[in-house]
Amino acid sequence: MKSTRDAYGECLVEYGKDERVIVIDADTSTSTRTNMFAKKYPNRFFNVGCAEQNLIATAAGFAYGGKIAIASAFAVFATARTWEQIRSFVAHDNLNVKIVVTHSALTNAPDGESHQSLEDIAMLRVIPNMTVIVPADAEETKQAIGAAIKHKGPCYVRLNRAGSPVIFDSSYEFKLGKGAVVKDGDEVTIIAAGNMVSKALEAAEILANEISVRVINLSTIKPIDEEIVIKAARETGAIVTAEEHSIIGGLGSAVAEITSTNIPTPIEFIGVKDKFGQTGVTTEELYEIYGLTASAIVEATRRVLLRKKR
Repeated sequence: MKSTRDAYGECLVEYGKDERVIVIDADTSTSTRTNMFAKKYPNRFFNVGCAEQNLIATAAGFAYGGKIAIASAFAVFATARTWEQIRSFVAHDNLNVKIVVTHSALTNAPDGESHQSLEDIAMLRVIPNMTVIVPADAEETKQAIGAAIKHKGPCYVRLNRAGSPVIFDSSYEFKLGKGAVVKDGDEVTIIAAGNMVSKALEAAEILANEISVRVINLSTIKPIDEEIVIKAARETGAIVTAEEHSIIGGLGSAVAEITSTNIPTPIEFIGVKDKFGQTGVTTEELYEIYGLTASAIVEATRRVLLRKKR
C-alpha cells in the first residue's frame, strides 16, 4: 500500500533537476508532499497561502515566462475555487501549467464532504486543451507526472490521500492518452481509473470461475483512448465502468459518449450516485457506504451480462 501523493512528492525531486520546473502550493505542502521539492529546490518553490485562485494565476504567470509550472493543493479547492482561472488563463492560452492535486474524492475521508472532490473530473474534462489523468497506483503516478511535465499544455493529475495497492512495477509503461488492458477476457469489460483499478482486478478474480472478465486501466480520462473502448465493446459486448467520482460527467460518461456514437453497448456505472461525500474514519468505510467495492463491481458485472443476453 502506498498513496499516490507520496509517489508524487518523491518523483518531484527527481523531475526538479530540470530548472524550468517551478512548484507552487496553497499552504498545503506537507499534505501534498511538495515539501520534498521545497527542501531540495527552495528557490523554485512558492507558497501563495490559502489562496487557490492566486495559485493558478501565479502558475499561469510562470508559464507565460517559459517555465513548467506545477500547482498543487487539495483537489476540491484547486478546481471548484479556481475554475474560471483554469479556463480563462491556463486552458484558453494552452499554458504549460500542471495542476497536480491530492486528497481527491473519498480518500480524504476524515475531512468530510467540504474537502472531498466528487465533481472535479467533470469540471476539468469539459475545458478545451485540458488533459485529465487519474493514475491507478504509485508507479503509474511517477510515470504520469513525468509525462505531464513533457506534455506541452495544461494537465490535471488527480491523486489520493490514503494508501492504495501497488499494481504495477517499473516494467509498466504509462502512455498519455492510452488505456492498458491489465487482465484479458472476452465476456465483459470493466473499465476503471484510479483506486478503482485494484477493485476491478479484485472483482475479476472473484468472478474468475464464472465469467471471463477483461479489465482496462483508463487512467487518461482526456484525451480518452477511444480505440481501446470500441475494441472492448465490440469483443466483449458489455461494459462496467468504475470510478471514485460522480457517475455524472466522469469516466463512465466519457465511455458512454464513445459507445453511444460508435457501438451501442450495455453499460453499468459504479461511482457516486449524485450525492455529496461525508466524514468517515477510513476510505474503505466510505467505499462501502457509496458502493465503490469489489463486490459492487461483481454485482454490476452480473447485471450487465443479463442485459447483454436480452
